[in-house]
Amino acid sequence: MADLAEAMKKGDQTRRSVIRLVRASIVNAEIAQQRPLDEGEVLRIIQKEAQEHRDSIAEFKKGNRSDLVAKEEAELAVLLEYLPQPMSREEIEAAARSVIGEVGARGPRDKGKVMPKLVAQLRGRAEGREINAVVSELLENLTDS
Repeated sequence: MADLAEAMKKGDQTRRSVIRLVRASIVNAEIAQQRPLDEGEVLRIIQKEAQEHRDSIAEFKKGNRSDLVAKEEAELAVLLEYLPQPMSREEIEAAARSVIGEVGARGPRDKGKVMPKLVAQLRGRAEGREINAVVSELLENLTDS
């Protein structure tokens, strides 16, 4: 809310509209769930909004609409300020190795043991498909050794 007030004082229309949109999404989710959202749930809402902007950017590029691409990119930049920095592949691998050791995974068949725990641990900081790729690679290498 402080950021919204600041954006209004500075006349930053893009920032103001993005913050209002996210705030409305959060309030709607709170109404639907009939309780305040925790930090993880708020981050998921912001991530969803960011993904929608990424999808829009891709579509507008296909449609050769550079004016709309620039608008979406500016809004995406505002959203990204509220998300934690994404983890590097090395950080994901380290976390995956730790979870693989904890659950005693021995190969690709044990992926079902590793993924739920790792996804919960890395939620909001790494994309599911990247986590999946790292786990698949590490578990495949376990059978090779």
